[in-house]
Order: sequence, then structure tokens, then C-alpha cells
Amino acid sequence: MRRTRLREGLVDVDGARIAEAMEELRHRSKATLHDRLHRVRTAFGLALQAGLAAGLSYLVAHRLLGNPQPVFAPISAVGTLAASVGQRFRRTVELIIGVAVGVAVGDFLIYLLGTGAWQLGAVVTAAILLTIFAGGSVAIVIQAAATAVLIVTLKPSTQNIEIPRFVDAAIGGGIALLVTALLLPLNPLRVINRAARPALDLLSQQLDACAEALRRRDRQAAQQALFRLRENKEELAALSEAIEGAKETTTISPARWHRRSELTHYAEAADPIDRAMRNSGTLIRRSVTMIEDEEPIPEPMPDAVAHLAESVRLLRHEFAAGEEPEKARERSLRAVSEAGRAYSEGVGFSGSVVIAQVRTTASDLMVASGIEQEEANRLVRQSFGEKEQRTGETTEQSPAPKPPTAPPVG
Repeated sequence: MRRTRLREGLVDVDGARIAEAMEELRHRSKATLHDRLHRVRTAFGLALQAGLAAGLSYLVAHRLLGNPQPVFAPISAVGTLAASVGQRFRRTVELIIGVAVGVAVGDFLIYLLGTGAWQLGAVVTAAILLTIFAGGSVAIVIQAAATAVLIVTLKPSTQNIEIPRFVDAAIGGGIALLVTALLLPLNPLRVINRAARPALDLLSQQLDACAEALRRRDRQAAQQALFRLRENKEELAALSEAIEGAKETTTISPARWHRRSELTHYAEAADPIDRAMRNSGTLIRRSVTMIEDEEPIPEPMPDAVAHLAESVRLLRHEFAAGEEPEKARERSLRAVSEAGRAYSEGVGFSGSVVIAQVRTTASDLMVASGIEQEEANRLVRQSFGEKEQRTGETTEQSPAPKPPTAPPVG
């Protein structure tokens, strides 16, 4: 019967749905592979550093210091590099302090209580409570507890484990810093560019999706863009961690000292990018409400949101190329100008909030590009000002809504 219907010229609805589902599946597969390759490229330098530090720490502890089984040295080196990107010097100090506490507590309680299962539990509990009482960080607590476990479990079969454990921790952490600072320092700007790409791509893509949803009055598409933008914690955390790691590299690595001034600009851009993310979330959420309430959507409004998306893309490109982000700034102001045109044509309550959020997000992007906050706000007001003046003149003739004032610009 199905073949008969198809021969008679009826539309195969199920076939269209299956084709759409398969196309979405292929798109997701490509996106997943792309994301995985991007993560590999981002972590490649760190993996090389960890491998080099592990090998060197083993050689130093085994060949130079004569430790027949230098297990803790490479473990300490890898832990220093991998566990706290951006805080490796502090991580090394915490590693050594934690080992010292674990050795002291373990030896003292073994001398009093002996060894065994309940003694092991008592030693670990005492080491954790002591480090917490002293105000130690989570890293110190973990190292103290782990060292206490090793002391209790290995001491009956291995003599004089305390000093090698302490020395190995110092060697591993020290060599990790040596690799980071001198032997294989990463390019801090390249690290930040790779970390910033997912966050900025996510923002630009969802702003584009919102603009298209406004053009088509597609509530579901706008809602989906909002959901995707809200899942930005991982991207922002990666960017923040990369900036901290780059700061550390330019501090301890002489080969990267000349990058300090450039890094300052990137570091200052992190907060306004985070604000642009949050303000864009409000923009998209209000766009959903505007479509639901069937408010008027002037033609320039979707264009304003699309210009914001393009501004984000230009900002990422100009950052990566090391150029002054003039094009990104110009596109942000164009978004504000289009928002002013949309307002002059007439909007509802949610529409006025969307326009205010266009202005606020544009201001955030201007600040991220290196403009001072007051100057960015002035430029945004100037780009929107002529429309405000015309709106004010028409207000005397007809009861048009006042220019949007909440949330404030910047």
C-alpha cells in the first residue's frame, strides 16, 4: 500500500523525517570529531611537557641520586603539570608540604600504634584533619593523605622510605617547573587562542541562530539557541584556566617575558567576554518571549543580532592574527545602529529589552577589544543617539514608548 501511495504521487513524510534525522546525526558526528580533535590539539603541548618532565625526573632520581625505584618523582612531575594549570609553582610547594605532613604524621602514629588496617585508617584521618586545621588546600590534603597511606603500607617491607619520598616529590615538582620555564615553554598566546575559540564560536553561532529565529518568528529555534548558550561553563572555564596558565608561563619563563604586554590584553578580555555571554543569554531569552507574545519584530532587529554575531567572529579572528580589532568594533557599533533603527520603527516591552541587551552586549565586546568601559559606553550611546533624539521628538506627538533603560549599557 505504501508503494502504491508513492506511485500515486503522495509525499513520503516518514522518508523526509528519516532523512532529516540522519542529516542531524551526521552533523553531530562531525561536530563531535571536530571537538575531540580540537581538545587534542589544545592538550598536545601539555602532554609533551608531562612526558618530558616524567622522563627527566626518573633519570635524575635514578641515575644521579641512586634511587633504585624512583616511582614518586615522575608521579609528582605529572601531577604538578596536569593538576593545576596556571598554578604550577604553587602546586609544587603544596606537593612538598603535603608529602612532609604525610611523612611526619605517618611515622609518628606508626611509632605509637604499629601497622595494620585500623592503624591505616587512623593515620589517614589524622593527616587529613591536621592539614585542614592548618588551613591547607585540597591539594595539600590529598598529598598528605596519599603519603600517609604509602608510609603505612610500604614501611613494613621497605626501609627508609620517608626521605626518598620527600626528595622525589621535590625533584618531580622542580623538574616540572624547569620544563615549563626553560626546556619546553608553551606559546601563551597560542594556548589562549585555542581556548578562546570554543567560547567565542558558541556565542557567535547562537546569536546567528537567534537572528534567524527572529526573522522566521521561530520560537523553538530561539529556545534551542538559548539552551545551547547556557551550556557554556566548560568553554569559559577552559578560557579562564588558559589565561592563568599563560600568566604563569610569562612570569617564570624568560623566553616568554616579551609576551607580557600582549597577554595583559587577553587577560582583560576574559571578564567582558563572560559578561557578553550572560547578556546574550538575556537577549535570546527575551527574543523567545517576544516571539511568544507576538510582539512586532522590525526588520533591523534580526540584523542587529546578526551583526553582534559577526562582531564576535571578527574579534576571534583579529585576536588570533594579533591585529587591532578595528573590524570587530565597527561591527559592534553597526549592531547598535541597527538596534536604534528597530526601536524607531516601534517595539514592544520584550523588544525594548532585546534592544537594550544589544547595546549592552556591544559595549561588552568593545571592552573586550581593548576599549575603556566609559569610552565604549559613549560610542554605543553615540551610535544609538540619533535614533533616541528622533524618538524623543515623536514622543511629543504620539505616545511611543521611552527608550530602553534597563538593563543599563555596559
